[in-house]
Amino acid sequence: MSRGGVEILAGVDLAVESGEFVALIGPSGAGKSTLLGVLSGLDAPDAGTVEKDGEPLARPDLISYMPQSDGLLPWRSVLANAALGLEATGVPRRQARTAALEALKRFGLADFAGVSPTALSGGMRSRVALLRTALLGRDVLLLDEPFGALDALTRRDLRTWLLEVREELAATIVLVTHDVDEALLLADRVVVLSRRPARVAAEVRVPFESPRSGGIETTAEFARLKGRLISLLGGEGQ
Repeated sequence: MSRGGVEILAGVDLAVESGEFVALIGPSGAGKSTLLGVLSGLDAPDAGTVEKDGEPLARPDLISYMPQSDGLLPWRSVLANAALGLEATGVPRRQARTAALEALKRFGLADFAGVSPTALSGGMRSRVALLRTALLGRDVLLLDEPFGALDALTRRDLRTWLLEVREELAATIVLVTHDVDEALLLADRVVVLSRRPARVAAEVRVPFESPRSGGIETTAEFARLKGRLISLLGGEGQ
């Protein structure tokens, strides 16, 4: 796939199993976000196809996609922002907001329902944006560095929260991240992309059980896998 005459993706061949959590890592500018756009159906590839359940992806509304920006509207409350995706798909406003409020309650955000997103911390904004994405009820979530701008403690809390959301929805998740630790703490499989034009340089299975127990990042196996991924990033699978 090319943009402005620059080749970004080169024959990326990627299969994701139902219910699997896959992390995409790779050098900056490798095309990770572009790949998510193609997988979402929002961007059409120059060649090849995107398939879901063995059939060509016909409509973008079959998959939920959360870009890097949280996209929260400052003139809408947290509740109204959380319900926005449902409203955009034609769900009546009252029904959408009832569903959004129930979700806010389930995930500990109900106290902020009437608050403007401008009053929220970065971590809270990320939660609302992720909840808005998850509320669409689709079984595939594409997440583009949802925690990239957050501090370490907030990232840790939101990783735990994301795994709870995954269990609640039984969702298939593809996550773009620059954080090797994050990839190992969340994913069932880590896919390493090469430099642009990107291809799949390597894939690493993560052997830890889900949900992950605390402290696995201090184990020898975690250190071994982290070292391998860092080495792969440097050599891009060569």
